[in-house]
Amino acid sequence: MYQFDAERSQDQKTVHLFYFCVILLLGTGLVTLYSASYSFAARFFRDGNYFIIRQLIFAVIGVAAFFVFSYISLSALRKFVLPLVCIAAFLCILTLIPGIGVERYGASRWIEIGSVSYQPSEMVKFVLPLYLAHLLDKKANNLDNFYSGILPPVIVTGLFFGLIYMQNNFSTAVFIVFNAMIIFFLAGMRYRYFFAAVAMIIPVSALLIFTKEHRVRRLVSFLRPEWDPMGAGFQVNASRDAIVSSGFFGKGIGEGTRKIASIPEIHSDFIFSAYVEETGFIGILLFFALFAVFGVIGYRAALKSKTVFGRLLAAGLTTMIVSQALLNTAVVSGALPATGIPLPFFSAGGSSLVTTLICAGLITNVARKAGLNSNGCSVDITYDNQEENDEY
Repeated sequence: MYQFDAERSQDQKTVHLFYFCVILLLGTGLVTLYSASYSFAARFFRDGNYFIIRQLIFAVIGVAAFFVFSYISLSALRKFVLPLVCIAAFLCILTLIPGIGVERYGASRWIEIGSVSYQPSEMVKFVLPLYLAHLLDKKANNLDNFYSGILPPVIVTGLFFGLIYMQNNFSTAVFIVFNAMIIFFLAGMRYRYFFAAVAMIIPVSALLIFTKEHRVRRLVSFLRPEWDPMGAGFQVNASRDAIVSSGFFGKGIGEGTRKIASIPEIHSDFIFSAYVEETGFIGILLFFALFAVFGVIGYRAALKSKTVFGRLLAAGLTTMIVSQALLNTAVVSGALPATGIPLPFFSAGGSSLVTTLICAGLITNVARKAGLNSNGCSVDITYDNQEENDEY
């Protein structure tokens, strides 16, 4: 009994630590956004608070969604998986319809209603892992059969890839496929299917890169930074200069200068450079420590989950958020070619922030249920092909 109570108490502390981590990431992101966006917003919108006010509104919505998805019955949520997939696909299609979809920076990624815009590809980031976890759990004993076990989730993944790619959002399309492959791997997909998929994805992705001039320019600029320093390489070079200039302690919150004019759209995908310039090496350590804690707790929840669905869902969503953060910081620091992947909790954009908090809520849900079911013994993964109980 003592071991049981100690185990449950430890799990509750872990969930509380996850809450604290999410709150700290959200708060740090909001402070960074305010500092990074003020000058840009004052110049172009005549209101330095333009971005932070919008982000605060979405933060409130996102926090509410976080708590809803933290406590919602996962078995009830699974009943709405297919409707969510259909809604996400429908919204992605709407972005391609002239007059409904809004084109920005050469890409049709948004739906705009009045002054509010929404990016449906962000919804896919949590709907697709939810769908894959649900279906691969139900087909856990049938993954040896390609046509009935593997092909249906592959088709849905390919559908979302195609819809997002048609929005001229290649980086996000590849990103969701990467995360889908992680879930397939964790579900126990046969190695021959997994490696066959990788062998097909790599050349197809390479071919698609060369279908758009701006992708080629980004790649060449990455390989040879001196090739176009004032064009394709300008943003990354300016970002790297801001990071290098930060020093050990940074210039102080609100004291960064590169954000004023040196780095285009610094409040969006390149906000990490504004954060580092003002917080320095100490800020970098804090940033990666927070995401490390986030990742450890997320994967711990996956390992302790009593069901395949919970395991795949927590692992998939944790991988999605952590890998997105790593990918963004790698791009901003010049370690990878430029992409359009936002930084979770930090980048301006309500669609991304709400989606990130929903994902964090679902991870919390799995961690909390794993704690409630904890018995101090090794985890016995069960396959919920039949009706789940009230916990799952």
